[in-house]
Amino acid sequence: MLETRIPANEKRANFRAALAGGKLLRMPGAFNPLSAQLIQDKGFEGVYVSGAVLAADLGLPDIGLTTLTEVSQRAGQIARVTDLPALVDADTGFGEPMNVARTVQLIEDAGLAGLHIEDQVNPKRCGHLDGKEVVDENTALKRIRAAAAGRRDPNFLIMARTDIRGVEGLGAAVDRAKKLVDAGADAIFPEAMASLEEFAAIRAAVEVPILANMTEFGKSELFSTQQLADVGVNIVIFPVSLLRLAMGAAERGLDTIIAEGSLNSKLPEMQTRARLYELIDYAGYSEFDDGIFTFDLSNNRSN
Repeated sequence: MLETRIPANEKRANFRAALAGGKLLRMPGAFNPLSAQLIQDKGFEGVYVSGAVLAADLGLPDIGLTTLTEVSQRAGQIARVTDLPALVDADTGFGEPMNVARTVQLIEDAGLAGLHIEDQVNPKRCGHLDGKEVVDENTALKRIRAAAAGRRDPNFLIMARTDIRGVEGLGAAVDRAKKLVDAGADAIFPEAMASLEEFAAIRAAVEVPILANMTEFGKSELFSTQQLADVGVNIVIFPVSLLRLAMGAAERGLDTIIAEGSLNSKLPEMQTRARLYELIDYAGYSEFDDGIFTFDLSNNRSN
């Protein structure tokens, strides 16, 4: 009720232990706190908070327009309601190396288990679009060193994302991944890999966990969790999937109102009131204070 009972430092330790256990961790992207509760309820191992989703939620493109305040606050709202570790997209760190260190501390304060910092130039763009630019090696490494220096909880995961594969090729991605680990990265996010063999090449190059981004309509084929596990991937994210599913359903619902004048035909596709109340533990709130929450949940037409 209200929020998770597991403190942030314990979730971070759990995250580290799970990564060390060798099992592939599935982390769907939550577009709000309620969807994070659903992810936990369905038995996934973690929650991902996508920068593209946060931008889209504000009606903005994913080109670095969101602020550290917006990202840390929304990510904190999502992390607050789940027992699962939450990993957040921190773009390029929101500034120069000193800003990157502060970003780490604010994200720590928000209760996240980790973040990733990328090596694109500003203004950044979606990692699966053409025309990306990456910073030089020195700048990329400074960002990760600054992130590591800013960290206070040693279990807070600092992941380095590199977009260089789409600019200079796989060899450059392998080389940069190694150097990012040497600079202090606890994990590597190689963006826009073109094949399982490319993920395997990154896996062979570094000893830290690696992440696969299974975003729809992107550069990477949508490999199965088993395929990714077989080549040694440790984390798989589905960053925008739930938002795409929800917005697709919302658009079809609005079209139905226009076409039919009501949503009667869509009722079987909707989450019921009873299921919503189950996810948010409405009954727990009622038990907590009967003097305030006095609703009779049994008399519910959606049951």
